[in-house]
Amino acid sequence: MNLTFIIGIVFGFFMIVYGIIMGDTPTATDFTQLEQFVDIPSILIVVGGTLATVIAGNPMKTLVKFPKHLSIILNQKKFNPAGIIDEVVEFAQIARKNGLLALEEPASQLEDPFFKKSIMLIVDGNDSEKVREMLTSDIDQLSARHDDVASMYEKGSAAAPAFGMIGTLIGLVKMLAGMGESSTGASDIGPAMATALITTFYGCILAHLVFNPIANNLRTRDEEECLCRQLVVEGVMAIQSGENPKFIREKLEGYLEQQATGGEAGESGKKKKGSRKEK
Repeated sequence: MNLTFIIGIVFGFFMIVYGIIMGDTPTATDFTQLEQFVDIPSILIVVGGTLATVIAGNPMKTLVKFPKHLSIILNQKKFNPAGIIDEVVEFAQIARKNGLLALEEPASQLEDPFFKKSIMLIVDGNDSEKVREMLTSDIDQLSARHDDVASMYEKGSAAAPAFGMIGTLIGLVKMLAGMGESSTGASDIGPAMATALITTFYGCILAHLVFNPIANNLRTRDEEECLCRQLVVEGVMAIQSGENPKFIREKLEGYLEQQATGGEAGESGKKKKGSRKEK
């Protein structure tokens, strides 16, 4: 369970609500203040408008996977780079003793389809450059799909404040129109202005406390999965070239450390994502 996501969302909403109901002292609360921050038309404008933008800007096959995206964030499958390195070294030891063909049987027992495919490609005697190109292409395609999904929520994050402003403008127009129709309109400016501004409040909450955390978590998961797959690629290439298992471990651990410290290898994935966006 991704506790940081849940704790962050709950804590954020709690602090907002507490800030609304808090009186003159931290221990004094007034729950009647919450009524001022509940406006159904404003909710419809912000939530409905944002969802309409997300729906209009994304294919149905991406939209219908929202429950899956939420499941990925909440249940958070654990990616274990250290475990990947151990498995790669085990395969390297088998290949060093009995040859690449001996990897076929243990590879068939792997649960990770990408890892299994990588091993089978070198067992079949494919050219190393073609193997690397094929596996790297798979990683790029996976990252591109993940980027499209995260972008959907980032679009929602950008649209929510905009619809908050639209709701504010609608409220201001109605307020000014009402001032001209009623002799007591001037006394209603305060309450009417508060109602107009509430949509901006909703838009900011929806953007920064809902859509942004979802997008950030999905991008983090993408980085974790791509890292594990890249370790598989580097390990499989080393096995095919007949490198020493101990050297392979040191090489992969060094690669992992370089990623953790933000080295050049760690920046390559970000540059690829950036180039796709520019296109």
